[in-house]
Amino acid sequence: MDLKYKRILLKISGEALAGEQGFGIEQDIIGSICSAIKEASDMGVEIAVVVGGGNFWRGRLGKGMDRTTADHMGMLATVINALALADALESRGVPTRVQTAIDMRRIAEPYIRGRAVRHLEKKRVVIFACGTGNPFFTTDTAAALRAAEIDADAILLAKNVDAVYDSDPKINTNAEKFDKITYMEILNRQLGVMDSTASTLCMDNNIPVIVFGIREPQNIIRVLLGENIGTYIAKEV
Repeated sequence: MDLKYKRILLKISGEALAGEQGFGIEQDIIGSICSAIKEASDMGVEIAVVVGGGNFWRGRLGKGMDRTTADHMGMLATVINALALADALESRGVPTRVQTAIDMRRIAEPYIRGRAVRHLEKKRVVIFACGTGNPFFTTDTAAALRAAEIDADAILLAKNVDAVYDSDPKINTNAEKFDKITYMEILNRQLGVMDSTASTLCMDNNIPVIVFGIREPQNIIRVLLGENIGTYIAKEV
């Protein structure tokens, strides 16, 4: 089987796990996502995952709260999602490891780059939780950082929106979809795909990002097989 990418970093938003209910975890959704991850793993793809925590908490919800405290709460929310993903993957026979950027050895491994790479080489799915472990950084930045550290071929950015648009397609029915776009254009247009730190980190390390809709989890497989869906982001396109 001709795979376009052999090692990927899959970024899943917390909101995607909540489904229509908008909060918490929708078991059918997490199940379908993990079934697609299993299929990709069975194809021989080495898979790392960064998961957000927006289905439980977002730092901006902590109005009047210290930003560092609010961000730490968000990091803990990502651990809940990481453990749920790991459980769903293990139940499907996929060996999985959760690594956290904040030490919590009773429930997960600490993040160690060499250990993470070794897990990937052994065809284990590695789920990175707690973002970068630092406040003032998003899980998008964590995805870019971890992708660079593990030498991922690409970041698969799974979102509720199926591509990058020049404006919010939920508000503007005439929003223009981009099939391809550069990081510099994203930064110049201030498009809300990833935060600027993540975009710059990907650009500087020449890591391509494919943005696609996770409501159809089979899109993961379609991207791996080289099908042109969603939006391809790179330093040059």
